Amino acid sequence: MDNLNLTTLQRGQTMVNDVAIDAFAAGFRGSLLTSKDMDYNEARTIWNAMIDRRPGLIARCAGAADVVRAVRFARDNNLLVSVRGGGHGIAGNAVCEGGVVIDLSAVKSVRVDPQTRRARIEPGATLADVDQETLAFGLVLPTGINSTTGIAGLTLGGGFGWLTRKFGLTLDNLLSVDVVTADGELVKASEKEMPDLFWALRGGGGNFGVVTSFEFQLNPLNTEVLAGLVVHPFADAEKVLKEYRQALEAAPDELTCWVVMRQAPPLPFLPAEWHGKEIVVLAMCYCGDIAAGEKATARLRAIGNPIADVVGPVPFTGWQQAFDPLLTPGARNYWKSQDFASLSDAAIEVLLKAVRKLPGPECEIFIGHVGGAAGRVPTQATAFPQRSSHFVMNVHARWREAGMDGSCIGWARELFEATKPHAVGTAYINFMPDDEGDRVEEAYGANYARLAEAKRRYDPNNLFRMNQNVKPMAAVRAA
Repeated sequence: MDNLNLTTLQRGQTMVNDVAIDAFAAGFRGSLLTSKDMDYNEARTIWNAMIDRRPGLIARCAGAADVVRAVRFARDNNLLVSVRGGGHGIAGNAVCEGGVVIDLSAVKSVRVDPQTRRARIEPGATLADVDQETLAFGLVLPTGINSTTGIAGLTLGGGFGWLTRKFGLTLDNLLSVDVVTADGELVKASEKEMPDLFWALRGGGGNFGVVTSFEFQLNPLNTEVLAGLVVHPFADAEKVLKEYRQALEAAPDELTCWVVMRQAPPLPFLPAEWHGKEIVVLAMCYCGDIAAGEKATARLRAIGNPIADVVGPVPFTGWQQAFDPLLTPGARNYWKSQDFASLSDAAIEVLLKAVRKLPGPECEIFIGHVGGAAGRVPTQATAFPQRSSHFVMNVHARWREAGMDGSCIGWARELFEATKPHAVGTAYINFMPDDEGDRVEEAYGANYARLAEAKRRYDPNNLFRMNQNVKPMAAVRAA
């Protein structure tokens, strides 16, 4: 199947006959788009502007029954299939060339049960949708840091952000899923029902089916947190990073602090003379008592002589959306990522050298500190591979003009290679671009063999391969 030459589903230009297309359309409750429809170009556009693919058919599903029909149609006609949730993934796997896009963006309800502290969330929901519903009841699901991200891709790949150290990864809070497997059957997976499939879905990405509903355990949270930015001049970067590293050694689970290094955007609280200059930002969030947060953040806020300190009590929903303006759709994006067990002096030296060569004003490096509750889950408990307390580096190249592709991608790749000696080898698959397919086995480490066996059982023909692909076990053995 991997070598099929699939072009388009437009009639008269494909192996799929009119009868099959008409039968599919007749029982489909949502809408079907081809290149002839006015909404087609909008529907095939995703967050990363580098991705410009033209699917033959976009199946905008209205519910689980539509997903079942779409999977069976793609399977029966040997069509390439991709699955779109929020459309925010860096690799662009939400859209395929010439095949069928199973578009879940309209299937986005969030239903909260405040008595059981559980939520049933559909795959088209964004993090903003989730926060709006859960926080209305003083409850929260730990997710990412950009409110336009889709819950489905985030969860299936891991999901870490401001609350991970306190409440674990997004997938650690997952109780069950309804999922359409490659044979076109809707099944439920949990710790008790199809546990091997449930294990694989918690970190294995979109390799094992199309999730039509997620059931999550929620956590109590005050609607207000202590959060904000402390901005330092880049000239102080080495001192800031080393003291940051030391301060985190005693950080409670409620405290998360990440580093961002980039050219300063025109933020209103920064003096104009700093706009466009390299800076080091400590972005922190304390998700407990505000007075306790003031004490917990004191050491971080005492580092050096910052240009600005705008840490204070804020609504969590506002903080969760604070970085949205820097991550709007329409830009070209390329990421490279590494996991570090510790932020060594040698690694810091490499990072600072790269910041001095930023290829554009929107390019940045961020370092996320994870650990905490997420780090106390055994490595084999879920497919997600990296559980030891660690730092995640994301080299985020972002630019507007195609003529900058070479310099921006080259910068990210150069930094990735330079940090290899200091990294542990695993990787966060949600940060991996589409040219890192050969890195997937390494990224999952010791969990890869079990994933490959689950793939053999639930998708032996690799129907779901528009992802950071896990090959079925038979293919692994034959390789």
